[in-house]
Amino acid sequence: MIKDSPNLPGQQDFDTSTLHEVAYRAINHYLNSGKPIPEPDEGLFTVRANLGTETLLVNAARDLASICDIANPMAFEVDGSQRNVELGICRMLEGVQLLLDKALNVAHSTA
Repeated sequence: MIKDSPNLPGQQDFDTSTLHEVAYRAINHYLNSGKPIPEPDEGLFTVRANLGTETLLVNAARDLASICDIANPMAFEVDGSQRNVELGICRMLEGVQLLLDKALNVAHSTA
């Protein structure tokens, strides 16, 4: 009987830490060319320091409106206690939206 493939050599123990280091450097080179790698405690997202209060409030209000648009339909697709949880989240989002709108009005009137 003829085999389709030759006998494979035995498993070798590779030091994967070197492979991970090389792969990380290659990915970093192509994706972050010259940019410093953020420290893990910095988080994934940052806010530019030179943004004004009104810009921050407007973006926060738009984000909350988007979350409300996502959460509201979901509240009516479930029943029972899960629906109560969804409606509670929607109401909390609406309350925060009202607070942000009020803060935005105050910031706009003082500008």
